[in-house]
Amino acid sequence: MDSIHIDGLHVYAYHGVFEHENVNGQNFYVNAVLDIDTEKAGLSDELELTEDYGKVCELITKIMTENTFKLIEAAAQAVAGGILRAFPLIKGVEVEIRKPEAPVELEFSSLSVKVRRSWHDAVIALGSNMGDSREIINKAIDEIKGSDFIKDVRASELIVTKPYGYTDQDDFLNGALICRTFLSPSGLLDLLHKIENEAGRKREIHWGPRTLDLDIIFYDDLIMDSRELTIPHCDMHNRRFVLAPVNEIVPYYRHPLLGATVKELLERLDNK
Repeated sequence: MDSIHIDGLHVYAYHGVFEHENVNGQNFYVNAVLDIDTEKAGLSDELELTEDYGKVCELITKIMTENTFKLIEAAAQAVAGGILRAFPLIKGVEVEIRKPEAPVELEFSSLSVKVRRSWHDAVIALGSNMGDSREIINKAIDEIKGSDFIKDVRASELIVTKPYGYTDQDDFLNGALICRTFLSPSGLLDLLHKIENEAGRKREIHWGPRTLDLDIIFYDDLIMDSRELTIPHCDMHNRRFVLAPVNEIVPYYRHPLLGATVKELLERLDNK
């Protein structure tokens, strides 16, 4: 991937844990690497086929000067997210914020925080069988669409399905969506749990009734298995209530472990 580099952008701003940092301010220097395909712009010499790095510098300065963050980690997150949201041709960004006047009683040249953020495709399954399930799911979709960390949300129709595993409960309403996010898998999971909790989700019975269930099915072609999260979802290929809605929106999304598309997995399940 090609890149545009911004080195040593000077900003005087008011970030820090201590009150005097917020009142008096200090010098910050921002470095940014913008991941962008420059081939079309390079061949045509047309500005509209790339992003204006001057405008990127203006945005960085605006975010740094119009906010007060206790942590430069938060400032770096805000700058990276702001760039990704504002400039659609930028696929990923690395942001480093240097704080040469940090209040440390030792000799040093500079302290800095560096973060990397980029857009990722995520497929999320939606389910509910308590309360007004349609309203609950539609509200969750709206919250996901309204997140500063997500764009390009496309949702399936909702379908009524029989309960899976624990069958002594009401039918479910199920659906799926695909979106782009610059959250990590764990960051996305935290966001989904927050939305579930706001909907009154209780985790009392495994596979039991729930007001709202939001599961990460795919995240790019990532394969991961941790205590908190397994991607791809470990049992998705056995669940028609997951495969059918996902097939509606991304039938050719390929399972990175099984090597089959969603469409093929659904056909296999239907033919059993």
